[in-house]
Amino acid sequence: MTDSTTRTVITVVALVVAAAVAAALGYVLFVWLPDDNLARLFGVLLTLAAVATALKIAGSALSSRFADYTVAEVAVEGPITRDGGGGGGLPRSPGTPGADEVVEQIERADDDPNAEALLVKLNTPGGQIVPSEDIRLAAERFDGPTIGYATDTCASGGYAIAVGCDELWAREGSVVGSIGVIGSRPNVHELADRLGVSYEQFTAGEYKDAGLPLKEVSPDERAYLQGIVDDYYDQFVEQVAEGRDMDEQAVRDTEARVFLGTEAYERGLVDGLGDREAVLDRVEERTGTEAVVEEFTPQRGLMTRLRGGATAVAYALGAGVASRFAGDDATGVDVRVRR
Repeated sequence: MTDSTTRTVITVVALVVAAAVAAALGYVLFVWLPDDNLARLFGVLLTLAAVATALKIAGSALSSRFADYTVAEVAVEGPITRDGGGGGGLPRSPGTPGADEVVEQIERADDDPNAEALLVKLNTPGGQIVPSEDIRLAAERFDGPTIGYATDTCASGGYAIAVGCDELWAREGSVVGSIGVIGSRPNVHELADRLGVSYEQFTAGEYKDAGLPLKEVSPDERAYLQGIVDDYYDQFVEQVAEGRDMDEQAVRDTEARVFLGTEAYERGLVDGLGDREAVLDRVEERTGTEAVVEEFTPQRGLMTRLRGGATAVAYALGAGVASRFAGDDATGVDVRVRR
């Protein structure tokens, strides 16, 4: 019997035993002992929950004990926000992990003795600055080779994350770059004037209400807000120059444009071009072992997963309704500075 078959047999037996013990204990405590029917029904539900919990615990223990993977893969997809919200006024998409969850996945991979390398899958247009920074720092701290892999889009905050990886690979048709910062705000003071809405200021500090939509921006306030954007941009350029070993002027010369993978490679923005198999070959070169990938996903409790099912339906309905009113290509206005 091969080692793989032995591991499979042990895993199946252990899971069956764990489920049987949990089911028996749950039946005795929650079904056999209670007297009324309602309590018995509730007991059945608790027993099922106990079985699910036991299987999860046993599965986690066995997967760690008999794991055969060598590479942890973490995905960063969609707009980068703290909680995984999609922007544009829509609530969080239940399938999109937030930055904190991505950081947790990377840290879990770093603590996993089986994960010799980290593969960061990037398909994002960017997003909020500090959440992007948190993911970049987590990738930098991973103890082992870290390879970023751009699929469709690796732009702005996504590229900031890639800078924290030892290498960045892309497809020839991937969209890469957008090394820049944007700060946007709506201004409705003229509309407010026509509607007879006035703005009264009660602030302490000259620039406390700078950028509020109900008042016109003064030249001093405009310079102040632009200065914040410029400072963020300078930080971004420095990070890219250091992480990619590039001259700062060469980074600025990109003028926040995006490039297809081939030109990004020529400019030194990526280290290699190829599909997923080529990336895995590169991982094997870095580690000296076969690249067996395990996808790391957010660890969410039972109640969170149950809520996620209902949330997914509500989100899909809400997103569909919103798109009917806003148009499929409508984008929300983000008053925060973002990459």
